[in-house]
Amino acid sequence: MLRIVVPFAAGGAREVLARTFTSELGAALRVTAIIDNRPGAGGAIGTASVAKAAPDGQTLIFAASSHNITALLGASPAYDPIRDFAAVANIGMQSYVLMASASVPAKTVAEFLAYAKANPGKLNYASAGHGSSSHLAMAYFASLAGLDMVHIPFKSTADANNDVLAARSHAVIVPNVGAIPFVKDERIRLLGVTSLKRSAFLPGVPPVAGSVPGYRFDSWFGLLAPAKTPATVIARINAAVAKLLREPVILARLAGQGVAPRPLSPEAFERLVREDYEDMAKVVKTVGRIE
Repeated sequence: MLRIVVPFAAGGAREVLARTFTSELGAALRVTAIIDNRPGAGGAIGTASVAKAAPDGQTLIFAASSHNITALLGASPAYDPIRDFAAVANIGMQSYVLMASASVPAKTVAEFLAYAKANPGKLNYASAGHGSSSHLAMAYFASLAGLDMVHIPFKSTADANNDVLAARSHAVIVPNVGAIPFVKDERIRLLGVTSLKRSAFLPGVPPVAGSVPGYRFDSWFGLLAPAKTPATVIARINAAVAKLLREPVILARLAGQGVAPRPLSPEAFERLVREDYEDMAKVVKTVGRIE
């Protein structure tokens, strides 16, 4: 049996994404594959359980950039996001989108920057909670751009979006799949994507980096195993995932979640996770000075 731990509650975006390929992966490996939801502590409980699991390839974690963020934000994290895990297979990448209320007189990132700088401390931004990806992404944006904005944390991305739609909050950064429904909504404007290049899901929205040099904030999604899992076991799972990422039905499911497939070798995926850890460490350090 292959157990894929999702360190968040059932029904969330992470689980939905994990379920897009779990049964097919099990079939490819000729085993029964199940999703095991282990929520709590921002994902730390489920993640720590995998770090302590037997390194036999039968227990994996479906991880994302929050794997690194949660550890970086913890005063005494229960796991080391690099040393306690072995990179198995990257699934894909997802960008975020900077959205602004139509009440803000800005139709581009440059116009938003100009307006925010002309009104220091008067604009606020919503997030899915302190330390969430939406908070880190927006706080990092504000820091690099030299903006003075007030953070309004909510309990979910939906709540944050609704506050911007109601013009009580002025801006928010959300995963692209959360922004796509608002492309034609006159209450909100999609100003920029957080990836360095335009997103295939929102080709009409330019990168934020065009106005804020050096800004990038996106997320990887992939499978990690406990450290010391045999390379032969990892290679077998990696090959199965790579094959699935060429299947039209799997690609369609990923597209429905705003994820661009990006198969990588275990070695390349390990480099991605390490580089992301270094990038997120810089972001967290910056956000630590912004509330």
